Amino acid sequence: MIKAAASLIAFLIAAPVGSETINVRGHGAVDLDTFECRDITRSSLIQRVCYDHAQHTMIVGIKGRYDQYCELPQPTFDGFMTAPSMGQFFNQNISGSGTSGRYDCRIHRHR
Repeated sequence: MIKAAASLIAFLIAAPVGSETINVRGHGAVDLDTFECRDITRSSLIQRVCYDHAQHTMIVGIKGRYDQYCELPQPTFDGFMTAPSMGQFFNQNISGSGTSGRYDCRIHRHR
């Protein structure tokens, strides 16, 4: 029993670490290798936030669904992360319906 547990621990330590990939609505599989991700516990709406500082791209997890926002400036991201109400800040400053979203990736593609 101890030998089996030691073998399992050795296997897990030696196993290659791969980056995480998630399915983003409208984009398919997205590799999170370049993103800094944070699990959110202080919001009833926002569950997870991932931000790529170099590309100014944010992925937000809401109720098990991920959406992507492009050309989101660092100060807007910082404001979102420190807002008293992340959900309210998100709804007022980041999200939008259809093509009216200020940072909707269908409109704002990487340059």
